[in-house]
Amino acid sequence: MSRGNADGASGGHGYVLDDQIGFLLRRAYQRNSTLFADLVPGKLTAMQFAVLFRLAEGGPASQNRLGRSVAMDAATTKGVVDRLIARSLLQVSPDPDDRRRHLVSLTPAGTTLIDQALVAAVEVSKSTLAPLREKERETLLRLLRKIC
Repeated sequence: MSRGNADGASGGHGYVLDDQIGFLLRRAYQRNSTLFADLVPGKLTAMQFAVLFRLAEGGPASQNRLGRSVAMDAATTKGVVDRLIARSLLQVSPDPDDRRRHLVSLTPAGTTLIDQALVAAVEVSKSTLAPLREKERETLLRLLRKIC
């Protein structure tokens, strides 16, 4: 792959696409996404998996709190939740402590699927990080947490 063209518009400024954080993160994400799609059951997207996992981990939550816990905006959260409800993986019920709010929770089918998907998700992370030595994995994850 070419790393710049000194004669064209891309020359002379030192910008090398292959060395840019956004480009590298996108390529790493594509690798991870492909592994995720191949290994995780139930045709879940990464965002759907995150929602199911948070609910399995913490129990029922308002849609607002759920979205914040997985770093999704309100509109995206609503779409993900609606799709999971349509698949009978989530349900919504009134909050017994606040009649104005509803709580999102896993259905039995959602619980079964997230339990199966968790095993595969561990393998996705291992496979994504496989080219790195253990210390490099720790460093990469620490640095990514720092910029997030």
